[in-house]
Amino acid sequence: MEDYESAVRLRDVGKLYRMGDVTVEGLRDITFDIRRRTFTVIVGPSGSGKTTLLNLIGCIDTPTTGRLDVCGHDIAPLRDNPLSDFRARKIGFIFQNFNLVPVLSAYENVEHPLLLTGVTAGERRERTMTMLEAVGLADHRRHRPNQLSGGQRQRVAIARALVKNPELVLADEPTANLDSRTGQQIIDLMRDMQARLHTTFIFSSHDPQVMEHADDTVTIRDGAVVDLERSAA
Repeated sequence: MEDYESAVRLRDVGKLYRMGDVTVEGLRDITFDIRRRTFTVIVGPSGSGKTTLLNLIGCIDTPTTGRLDVCGHDIAPLRDNPLSDFRARKIGFIFQNFNLVPVLSAYENVEHPLLLTGVTAGERRERTMTMLEAVGLADHRRHRPNQLSGGQRQRVAIARALVKNPELVLADEPTANLDSRTGQQIIDLMRDMQARLHTTFIFSSHDPQVMEHADDTVTIRDGAVVDLERSAA
C-alpha cells in the first residue's frame, strides 16, 4: 500500500447545492482526519450531512470549498474520467440495499469490479473465489441474489467491495435491512476482513452494534462535525 499518513484528510471542506433559486449548505467547515486501517463510524440525525460526507469521501461528488485528500491524493484536480478511475481502483462500496445485479450470480457480482479494471481472466477467477470463500459463500457462487437471504446478499456485497483490494471501503447503513443477529455476523465479518486485509472501513450508521465496534466515531449535525471520539489504538 502507498505510504500516506491518513486515509482521508478534510480541511475546511464545504458543500453547497443549488435547489432552484435557493442555495443549500450541505456541509460546512469540515476538518478532521480518518486514520488508516480503522473502523470509523459517521453518526448523526437524518439530514445532518452524513450521506453528503460519504459521497465526498467516495469521490462520487466534489467539495465546493476546502481541500479533500483521499488515499494521499488531492481530489480537486481530478476531472470526471480520472476521478472515476481513481474511485474504481481505490474505493469499495457496501450499501444497505446491497445493490447487486439481479441477473448475475453471486460469482458474477463479485467478479464484476475486476472486469471494469482490466484484470486478466485467470486472476479474476482466483480473486473472486478467494473472496467468496472468505465470506463463506463459495458453495452459493451460482445463486442469483433472489436465491440468497439478506445476510448472504450482504456477504456478496462485502466480497464485491473487497475483491479489488481497495484502500477504503465505504458502507452506508450496511446492517439497516438485517435482523440484529445477522447484522452482528456481518459486523464480525467486516471486522475480520478489515484486520486481514488492512483496509480502512468508513460507515454511516444508526446501528448501536456498528457503533460499539467503531475505532473512531464522528458525530455530524446540521452539516458540521460536533464531536470526534477516537480509541486509544
